[in-house]
Amino acid sequence: MSNPKVTLVTSSDLPNLSGDFEGLVDKLRERGVDPHIAVWDDPEVDWQDAGLAIVLTVSDFADRAEEFFQWAESVPKLLNNPQILRWSSDKHSLQDLEKRGMPTIKTAWLEPEANLSKHQIHTRMPAGGDFVVKSSRSSNRHTTGRYTAVDARSRSAAIEHAGNILAKGNAALVQRYVQSIDHRGEVSLIYFNGLLSHSVEKEAVLQTEADPGSRPRSRAFTHEITNEERHLGEDVRAALHGHIRELTGRDHLLIYCRIDLVENEGKLEVLEVNLMDVTLYLSVVEGALDRFADAIQVRAHF
Repeated sequence: MSNPKVTLVTSSDLPNLSGDFEGLVDKLRERGVDPHIAVWDDPEVDWQDAGLAIVLTVSDFADRAEEFFQWAESVPKLLNNPQILRWSSDKHSLQDLEKRGMPTIKTAWLEPEANLSKHQIHTRMPAGGDFVVKSSRSSNRHTTGRYTAVDARSRSAAIEHAGNILAKGNAALVQRYVQSIDHRGEVSLIYFNGLLSHSVEKEAVLQTEADPGSRPRSRAFTHEITNEERHLGEDVRAALHGHIRELTGRDHLLIYCRIDLVENEGKLEVLEVNLMDVTLYLSVVEGALDRFADAIQVRAHF
């Protein structure tokens, strides 16, 4: 009997996957899996013969979203489920989770259909303090900017940033910068096949208007999860799977899920829920790479 085939899906700029997945192919071979790496839009790939395909690094999907999701729907066996990927790829999904009782970051949603002028964009930004502008649909390439409300130059850059997002047909999200990130950072909970694998704390410093095109400086460390974080993570997963059942007509076991939490004014809130094109911090936490390989091995034999 031949070993089950698994195809790890990436994009053309990362033909060998991102560094986060270094060593994964070898780990899968050790577990009796036949692993392959393929670029999602490579015309030479026969996706009908891909076995189990798993979306890992697809950093170009946001610029070609409809093309990407049409491809995803054509793949016989894809994780995570294409319908779920389409829903989760747009941050409007957080509104669905908020309706199910999840505490999320307070957000001003600037929609492209509103045809907002620069002045109207300006009026929807905070009058004081630092704030963040991000796109409703973005890949692992960073498209988030931090700005200062009372600095004219910075505010002008924020307006331009939001305008560029809207011009691409995406919504622009405006959120007050959560000051606790400067000293505590974000916490990410990572689940494989519905089980909590590990947690990391991320130091991140978003660049301000002085260098808006740069990537954030970021480091991640092993984090000992608190009971409050664990309970909120389970609440988020319950809300997530409730919506998945409503969306698809049944529940789905997610090969991976990352929930990002942040402390805001003394309480935990959900920053993002990531089900595709996501960093899983496999090299940060001892045993995480093995647990992910185990999860893939289980699904390869389904």
